[in-house]
Amino acid sequence: MAKNTICLWYDKDAEAAARFYAKTFPDSRVGAVHRAPSDYPSGKEGDVLTVEFTVAGVACLGLNGGPTFKHNEAFSFQIATEDQEETDRYWNAIIGNGGEESACGWCKDKWGLSWQITPRVLSDALAVGGAEAKRAFEVMMTMTKIDVAAIEAARRG
Repeated sequence: MAKNTICLWYDKDAEAAARFYAKTFPDSRVGAVHRAPSDYPSGKEGDVLTVEFTVAGVACLGLNGGPTFKHNEAFSFQIATEDQEETDRYWNAIIGNGGEESACGWCKDKWGLSWQITPRVLSDALAVGGAEAKRAFEVMMTMTKIDVAAIEAARRG
């Protein structure tokens, strides 16, 4: 396990989530699956307790801690995309697997974890600042999934 690992709390689906992320995002994989050595408040001896996995190069640990805590937008993965095709692929994978759309490139997977699917053209526009950033920002505010062509048009004015 990495020295610094993000621990994500799941009810009972940490392994299913890890496997979905591993098949969806490059540089992602499922590592060790650890089973509970005895009964615990949200499970039984032998149930999957933790899953070591990597999402887009980021080390994570999925903990099947039960229903006590839920994910919220205070934590999200931001995935930088190169073009509309890549943006669509990740967005559609998350939404098509029981997730839900939100605003400005944000969506949630079926486990409630938030994702920002962010084309680099948007990040680049915002970094430029000034009128170009304002135009890109204003058009982004009207979107659910980011439309790369609309951001590029806004950048040009």
